[in-house]
Amino acid sequence: MNKVSSLAPLIGALLVLNACSLAPEYERPESPISTQWPKGAAYVQDRADAPGAADLKWQDFFANAVLRKIIQQALENNRDLRLAALNVERARGMYGIQRGDLFPSLMADGGRTKQRRSADLISPGEARTVEQSSANLGFAGWELDFFGRIRSLSEQALETYLATDEGRRGAQIALIGQVARTYFLLAADRENLALARSTLHSQRAAYDLIRKRFDVGVVSELDLKRALIPVDTARGDVARYTQLAAQDVNALALLTGAAVSDEWLPTDQKAAGVLKDVAAGLSSEVLLLRPDVMAAEHQLKGAYALIGAARASLFPRITLTGTLGTASGELSRLFENHTGTWLFAPGLSLPIFDTRLWAALSVSKTDREIALTQYEKTVQTAFREVADALAVRGTIDEQMAAQESLTTTVADAYRLAERRYHSGIEDYLSVLDAQRTHFAAQQSLVTLRFAKLAAQIQLYTALGGGAE
Repeated sequence: MNKVSSLAPLIGALLVLNACSLAPEYERPESPISTQWPKGAAYVQDRADAPGAADLKWQDFFANAVLRKIIQQALENNRDLRLAALNVERARGMYGIQRGDLFPSLMADGGRTKQRRSADLISPGEARTVEQSSANLGFAGWELDFFGRIRSLSEQALETYLATDEGRRGAQIALIGQVARTYFLLAADRENLALARSTLHSQRAAYDLIRKRFDVGVVSELDLKRALIPVDTARGDVARYTQLAAQDVNALALLTGAAVSDEWLPTDQKAAGVLKDVAAGLSSEVLLLRPDVMAAEHQLKGAYALIGAARASLFPRITLTGTLGTASGELSRLFENHTGTWLFAPGLSLPIFDTRLWAALSVSKTDREIALTQYEKTVQTAFREVADALAVRGTIDEQMAAQESLTTTVADAYRLAERRYHSGIEDYLSVLDAQRTHFAAQQSLVTLRFAKLAAQIQLYTALGGGAE
């Protein structure tokens, strides 16, 4: 038993020696973006009472209770998010495998034999039946990580696991944003569908009136044909928005992993609800906490670790095999006998000149530059996403006010054109142009309302809101 207990301090001493690392020291790269958000006519200051996106849970950001239920359904059933979670589990397991190489793998085996000898071959007093037991405890092929090769590979696996976990958080943010955006897009398309149906109804009524006047010879065939144009246009719009609304419902079903109840679907943008305002803050450094940026940084750290592993590969590798053998005794008393001994078989692998190892080191350095460039691009992309959302926030209200005024104006112009036509002052071409302008203005107003909601969602998610 004493011989076996000596295994612990021996392994501990060897593990202490496994502390060297040839990986370059990591320093966070200088941010490739401005520390301040853009300023100018397109931007407005944050509201004083607006919370930061990271401090506002998605359940509080979306005021519509039905939308919150749909998002929760997506978080529970979405297959992309489930795959992201499984990838995290896989990366965690790979890290465990890689880290296990730092420690020896203990192995044990034993056996017992019984032999009956011939009476002619034994002396007086010796047993005719001979029993023998044996046991072996040891480890094989344990690499002593003097230069940190295995430790660097373990660190790289850890960074990959952490990057994968950040990827899962990023996937959750993206899913929340996609569900909300699709929900509001469905509301906009259904509002446009209702507008197209209303337009079709009014244009058919106008066409029927003009046809009656044509039948009695009051208007020309040209006016009759012109009156048919908005009818066919509206028919096409009804079919198009019916298609878009159906596709929106299909998109929601894919995102949520199951069909969404009809009673949960919005009829228009007013029924879809509103969103809470969020503040971007004074500094763009908040972007460094975004999951995709953090994932890119973990990948960069992993690239540093791989350089350490490549450097260590240029140095000798020392492996150790140790075995404790005990024999000739009852199995229950094997470790009390004095026949047990530690036998060490060290092995040395010395690279004399292997161009592949030097090439691997060069590749690892290039991989670090690639990871650095990807990290910088991720930060720059995050900055642009927030800046674009801020530009929309700073201008969308003025655009909507102008469009509302324009819609009212062209509606009045449309009514005047119809009145002048029926009075014989204008031809039907003026009515047709006014009607087309009015319908387009109404569609643009619906689009702007959706753009405002989409920009609010983008600002929230681009600032890292919705992560857990």
